[in-house]
Amino acid sequence: MPTMPEQEPLPFPDGQASPPAPANPQPTAPAPAASTPEPMVRAPVRAARRPWWARFMGWLADPWLGLGIEPQAPMELIDSRPVCYVLEDYGLSNALILDRACRDAGLPSPLVPMPLPNDPLGRKRSYVALSRRNANSLIPEKGSTKSHSGSLARLLQAHRSNPQLDVQLVPVSIFVGRAPDKASGWFSVLFSENWAIVGRFRRLLAVLLNGRSTIVRFAPPVSLRSTVDEAVRDGLDPERTVRKLSRVLRTHFHRIREAIIGPDLSTRRLLVDQVLASEPVRQAIAEQAKRDKSKPEDAWKKAHAYAWEIAADYSNPVVRSASFLLSHVWNKIYDGVLVHHLDKFKEAAPGHEVVYVPSHRSHMDYLLLSYLLYERGIVPPHIAAGVNLNLPVVGTLLRKGGAFYIRRSFRGNPLYSAVFTEYVSQLVAGGYSIEYFIEGGRSRTGRLLQPKGGMISMTVRAFVRQPKKPVLFQPVYIGYEKLLEGKSYLHELSGRPKEEESIWGLLWSLPKILRQNFGQVVVNFGEPIALSETLAEHAPEWDGAPVGEDEKPAWLSTTVDALSNQIQVNINRAADVNPINLLALALLSTPKHAMSEADLVAQIELCKTVLAELPYSDRVTVTPHSPDRIIAHGEEINALVRVKHPLGDVLKVYDDDTAVLMSYYRNNVLHLFTASAWIACCFQNNRRMSRSGVLRLGRGLYPFLQTELFLPWTEDEFVQRMERTIDLFLREGLLQLVNEDDGGILARSAGQSDEVFRLRAIGHSLQQAFERYYIAISVLVKNGPGKLGAAELESLCQQAAQRLSLLYAPAAPEFFDRTLFRGFIQKMREMKLVWPDENSKLVFDERLDAWAKDAKAILGRELRHTIERVSPEAAEAATSDVTAAEKSTVD
Repeated sequence: MPTMPEQEPLPFPDGQASPPAPANPQPTAPAPAASTPEPMVRAPVRAARRPWWARFMGWLADPWLGLGIEPQAPMELIDSRPVCYVLEDYGLSNALILDRACRDAGLPSPLVPMPLPNDPLGRKRSYVALSRRNANSLIPEKGSTKSHSGSLARLLQAHRSNPQLDVQLVPVSIFVGRAPDKASGWFSVLFSENWAIVGRFRRLLAVLLNGRSTIVRFAPPVSLRSTVDEAVRDGLDPERTVRKLSRVLRTHFHRIREAIIGPDLSTRRLLVDQVLASEPVRQAIAEQAKRDKSKPEDAWKKAHAYAWEIAADYSNPVVRSASFLLSHVWNKIYDGVLVHHLDKFKEAAPGHEVVYVPSHRSHMDYLLLSYLLYERGIVPPHIAAGVNLNLPVVGTLLRKGGAFYIRRSFRGNPLYSAVFTEYVSQLVAGGYSIEYFIEGGRSRTGRLLQPKGGMISMTVRAFVRQPKKPVLFQPVYIGYEKLLEGKSYLHELSGRPKEEESIWGLLWSLPKILRQNFGQVVVNFGEPIALSETLAEHAPEWDGAPVGEDEKPAWLSTTVDALSNQIQVNINRAADVNPINLLALALLSTPKHAMSEADLVAQIELCKTVLAELPYSDRVTVTPHSPDRIIAHGEEINALVRVKHPLGDVLKVYDDDTAVLMSYYRNNVLHLFTASAWIACCFQNNRRMSRSGVLRLGRGLYPFLQTELFLPWTEDEFVQRMERTIDLFLREGLLQLVNEDDGGILARSAGQSDEVFRLRAIGHSLQQAFERYYIAISVLVKNGPGKLGAAELESLCQQAAQRLSLLYAPAAPEFFDRTLFRGFIQKMREMKLVWPDENSKLVFDERLDAWAKDAKAILGRELRHTIERVSPEAAEAATSDVTAAEKSTVD
């Protein structure tokens, strides 16, 4: 037998790492006589019958077993020497399956003793099994040193004691159900072969369901005489000899299992011990013990509990079973799921560690993306999920689908932070694909939320710490025509607190969900972002060398911010415009959310013309349906209702609640109409404006729009887009050029013409955003420099917006969203339009006065009147609400 290095796989003929598959199933020619071992006469003990219990259990199990034996003639691997089989792990089912396979192949039974005068196993059998480590025991018990099979140790010791003894050890791999295929039933898939250590009951179910698809693979034998003789020559003691052989056998079984059922993706079992053994976590454990004045073992147990709470437990059978279930669900509740640009992603992904960063609008996001990837032959990612989803049963299923759980906040818990950060680092270093939502939570308004850089920072730090495999961020846009969470969002937007997830709530809502039609879903893959390119731009001083654990480079924060923003930009550049988006853009522009059918058709056609002639990017997709088909689809899914009338049908939003939700779908695509909406808004309260004035105001406003809507252009590029939009409006008759001097004077039609109606409708989508900016500027200028702090200004702006919506028209809920005002004020500070004085009050110069004068071009009389009511006294009254308002957050 060849020498077996300590880390080498089990040796096979011709240096192969697995048993050779015969090219021809016919028996091969016998080897030359010189290489054939001298025959041995088997002792009479071999003729002993199998014990009665083995015959009885075999009789019960045989009807449930259908064996595929590899190679087809395993007896050719074995000569006349005594045979001892070795299995990967113990189990009655394994022994019975091996016995059946040996009977079918004409090999000696494993359930009778070896034909030796003194049986070294002492158990009236001729097989041994390796002991597999318990997945829950990451450190051995105190005083325990056993790491191998005791039976195997006795067998090797017998060879040391008796030089004439020569037993051939035959490794046998057994797979009940092996890797499932698409024809497998979902329940059978759940119990198919995988990497997990299972109990007796689960193994019984696996045999009953999948026993007819069992694979038994025999490997060429290992001569224990040669193994012992080599160990003696090398000076290895018995303990090291058995450890060496056990290690080689485990490596062999691992490689065979990987070849049969695929790689082990159970990161919970593989990575938890690596996380706890890492230097940062070990230091955090020591510091935790000091803080708690406890034993290191107690701190280790706490870290282990955190790691166990976090880690995914990916299971291919569960994922495959879920795919069966989800296929039924999608067909039941959706009209279809469309995927665009996946081929471009497949071209860019090879050789990269992929980080999926989708938009987050529904709990269905991660289910949809994982399902689509799995169905298209791509391994689903490990997904960062909020710990609030770790519900009984559901949480376990999500974990087995690849979810790893993250707490909402790490503050005040450095040990948890260290464990979670190291877990992410191990995923990145190990090349596992990951998915997380950088918005932090689901959007309740339909807009992309400002990104939270925590997970991005962890990913970047993990890469620069161990730059093994290049990282590719893959933005994904997921668009819905109707949200499952629509009603809960409606309640939250109306001011009710967010309801906590519960298993009972899920079960209670499931029948209602399955009875509804939620339209179509579109998944668009955006332009991927290579981390190496971002680092080259924002961290040119990094030379590619690993960065230390405790180092925090000066460029890290800038890189994370730039990367986070670019991800959101690329998600928006892959938007889908579905029928409900177009209906919402049109119908919500009217006071009663209703239009005649002819007007609605004309408005949809105008929106599609803008999208076609002023393309946002090559990855934006637009519904191909005609306006008539779009209207019919809206009626089918109860988004709008038709009111019959002799003078022409009127189409209106289904009800008031639906109108609020329609603002959500309108907000999904606001960014696509930024230039056209701005130009249209300029003519809401003005009959005429100079072309240069429209462009100047738009250029000044663009930085705020860019920050809020994640727009991709520079200021000059946005001006060019406005120029092209004006030309389109002139061609469509929405505007007229009445004077060509100094760039020209633009004018809209007088009165209430169809053109004015269409212009007003297309501008309405972003009118409230523009108004919100000018409300903040006007309130600040009216109160004067050094009078209001940032928080006071936020409160006053919110009150002004709320008053406007109460007095004049129902506004979208985000119109008085405090966070949007906060973002605008922060952007003004970045642009140095305002800055805090020594009392933390905002001061400004004459530039903001000019902005306030420009506000008259956008703000109507009602808005200006409302702002006049925002006095310094109101500012003082608002101060008392600042602290409470700042503490309010949306999960």
